[in-house]
Amino acid sequence: MLFKDVIGQEFIKKHLTASVDAGRIAHAQLFVGDAGSGTLPMAIAYAQYILCQNKGGENTQGIDHCNIKFNQLAHPDLHFAYPVTTTPSVKSHPVSSHFAVEWREFVQKNPYANLFEWLQHLGVEKKQGRIGVDEALDINKALALKAYEGGYKIMIIWMADKMNTPASNKLLKLIEEPPTKTLLLLITNNEDNIIDTIKSRCQVLHFPKLNEAQIAKALIEKHDCEKALAHTLAHQSQGNYNRALHLLKHDGDDLLFEEWFVTWVRTAFKAKGRKEAILELISWSQTIAKTGRETQKKFLGYCVRFFRQALLLHYGVSDLVYYKPETEFSLEKFAPFVHENNITAIVKELEDASYHIERNGNAKIILTDLSIKLTRLLHRKSNVIN
Repeated sequence: MLFKDVIGQEFIKKHLTASVDAGRIAHAQLFVGDAGSGTLPMAIAYAQYILCQNKGGENTQGIDHCNIKFNQLAHPDLHFAYPVTTTPSVKSHPVSSHFAVEWREFVQKNPYANLFEWLQHLGVEKKQGRIGVDEALDINKALALKAYEGGYKIMIIWMADKMNTPASNKLLKLIEEPPTKTLLLLITNNEDNIIDTIKSRCQVLHFPKLNEAQIAKALIEKHDCEKALAHTLAHQSQGNYNRALHLLKHDGDDLLFEEWFVTWVRTAFKAKGRKEAILELISWSQTIAKTGRETQKKFLGYCVRFFRQALLLHYGVSDLVYYKPETEFSLEKFAPFVHENNITAIVKELEDASYHIERNGNAKIILTDLSIKLTRLLHRKSNVIN
């Protein structure tokens, strides 16, 4: 992975290459940002720059055979750890090494993809991926060995916020007292879920969202996208290149999520004057509860974005409204029901529901409770007199 293949993030590229050129490589680093901002491709490019002894701010002028190995993600001193779960072929104690072939395929196809897509790639999207204590033991073993090529050993831990507490505790000593020439690169989109004792020992780099020009340029150059369409998709993607790709290919979940959302809010709105609508909300909750937990969390995140878009439209900030419904649903007609007197409560309830689903709560009960609360919140009146 060459730095030139990483979209935008020029400041971070310069910071990383300058630190290597100056011989100042922090042994534990935490990259924070959405998958669509380029945290994983940046980590791989950084690892290649170090291991292949590249120079000049780009992955060139280094060791040729080393750069070739990186094209296949097959360098013996580059290691990966990532969330996994049991599958039909791995029935117990799953660790990353069991899925090395699938991982290489996944990253080479789209290094900007997210955790849900990784689980889809494994065919287990109804499960939740975790980095457990078995993985932590493997990480310690891999980094205790001598480097094959005499230089650095680098471990990239993708979605490090999915480490459970026993795994985090096992890795803590490694991060505190790493072997010589060892680099741990932790990647997360949720910094708050990294335990403080690990976070405090890492050099933290925050990845900003990509700007529209960078995403549009990548769509045009990498996917032969028509210029006007590229700029439209870049605006709708809200700084997430992965989302822009799904919009381009029409293979995202937005249409399905929109249908769920429209059914939900319409039924919730009717429930105040029609008691039988409560049964419809319960039925809706049962339908969503049958999907995987990752799908449920992703849908609740979509709902937060939808409500925020309606709020912006309600208060006339149309320049920031990027979402265009794919169904007959009218965002303009819905917007007046989202205002300063209910948006905070709505977002809190959605985030609380996602939190409880993450922790294996009963999805049917959680979603039913959320739906009943929404019936009250949608009928709250704004304090602003028009």
